[in-house]
Parts: sequence; structure tokens; C-alpha cells
Amino acid sequence: MLTVVTLILAAGVLALLAVAMAYVLGWANRKFRVEVDPKVAAVAAALPGANCGGCGFVGCSEYAEAVARGDAEVTLCAPGGNSTVQALARTMGIEVGETLPYRAVVHCSAYEDDRLQRTDYRGEPTCAAANLIGGVQGCTYGCLGLGDCMRACDYGAIRMVRGLCAIDYDRCVGCKACARVCPRNLITMIPFKSDRMVVVACSNQDTGNDVKAVCTVGCIGCKACTRIDPDLISMEGAVPSLDYDHYDPESDALERVLEKCPRKRFIHVGKPTEKDLAAVADEKLPDAVKGDFKTTVDDTEWWG
Repeated sequence: MLTVVTLILAAGVLALLAVAMAYVLGWANRKFRVEVDPKVAAVAAALPGANCGGCGFVGCSEYAEAVARGDAEVTLCAPGGNSTVQALARTMGIEVGETLPYRAVVHCSAYEDDRLQRTDYRGEPTCAAANLIGGVQGCTYGCLGLGDCMRACDYGAIRMVRGLCAIDYDRCVGCKACARVCPRNLITMIPFKSDRMVVVACSNQDTGNDVKAVCTVGCIGCKACTRIDPDLISMEGAVPSLDYDHYDPESDALERVLEKCPRKRFIHVGKPTEKDLAAVADEKLPDAVKGDFKTTVDDTEWWG
């Protein structure tokens, strides 16, 4: 009998505690509820949730709040692309035209073998650290090749090739993470008006002879390119710069610039077009290199 009474009392106490806790939780829910603007929720739902910071905000939620308040443009989400821009525009009740994707380009194309006056750097293996030390390589403007940009990319769009960062445009979303970490500001974002774009692949601001002393491929600042189309190409210091507002992928001026440059520092980046692939369709690929698994033991002359 005592056991039954004890069980009943325990069940009653638990029931009272449950009712009390439910009341407290219900009161707390009403008291401390944070009202969420339905428009903020709708904007956040349209974003990809990458939280890359490329829009200039801490994450997608902060960007969503800014868009809903009207404090930010709907075109800032690079990973989302044009579809996200259109979705945000519909949510905000505005109209925007089709936007161009911005992708990263590297303004250096010198591989390790192209860089002169190099030293054996044994410090912290990051570009940020190496950039603080003089004499790592003769060119104080070129890629340091230690991969800070590669590690910053969450999309696997950058790899290091012979000491130079290379961008995979099938994976690049234009999040700007690589541009933010490059200590020499060699990576910028440009509007891709076509799958294949022309960029200036050098940032050296020294004079021609000084450039030749430190790099076999650097721009020598001859200005020959600017005479072809002054509206498209102008000099920024000793290096030419392309004005992408005047950039026309079909322009003959681009082909003339590519041919005229004595150091070939105007290069194509991005995906090759069908015309580009057709131009090399008849080229014979080199034979595959086959491994020789012979070891030094096989050549050993045994005595005894």
C-alpha cells in the first residue's frame, strides 16, 4: 500500500512540474520572442547560404536584413548568380536587368622558372608572411606562389601550378575570398562578358630594363597596346589596364592587342570557345609517358 501511495505522489509531483515548466516556457516564448520581418525571411530563403562574405556583409543573414531594409543592392551575391538576383528582385518588388557574373583573374603569369633573382625562402609558408620579407624574389609585384588564395577558396577553384595560382572557371563563383587574402593585390574581379576574356597578366610597375632583370615575361611598359584602342586600354603607371566597360568580346582590337604585345602579357582566361578548340583540333598530342619500374637493383652487377 505504501508503495502505491509513493508512486502516485511521485507521478503527481512530476505532472505538476510538467505543467509549471510548460507555463514558464510559454511565458518566456511570448516575453522574449524576436519578431522576424517576413521580407527578411523571404530574402534569406532566396540566398544560397554560402556565407562567403563576398557581398561585404558578415554572412547571408546580415545581407538579407540589409536588402530587406533597402540598404544593399540585390546584385551583390556572386555565388547565387543571376537567378538569385532575379529572385531577390521579385521579393523586393523591383526590376533588374540580366547581370554579368564577376570572376577572379590573376594579374601575373610568371611561373617559377620565369622569375629571376630568387632566394630559398624558409620562413612561414604563406604569402602574407613572405610578403613582409625583402628579397624573396626579384619581382616585388609578382605572385609569391605559397597558396594563400588556394586555401581561402571554399570552392576548390584555385590550384598552384609551378608556383603560380591558376583559377578553375568551372568552379569559381566570384566570392572574392582569393582577392581579399592576396597580399600583393594580384587578383581582381572582372565582369565576364563571354566565357573567355582577355586580361593583363602582369602588375610590375618598374621600367622595362628593371622588369627584364627580374622576370623573363613581365610587361615592359612599351605602350604599343594603347595606340590600338585608347578607349579600351590605358596605362596605370607602367602597366596597361583594360576598361571592361568598353570591352567587346567580338572586337578586332583585342586580337590586334594580343598580336602586338611583344611580351605576350595580354592573355585569354576562362573557358575555350568552339573556335579555339577547332583551331587546335588537328594538333597531335604528345605520346603518353610510361613509367619504367626498373630499380637500381636491376642494374646492379653482383660479385661473389
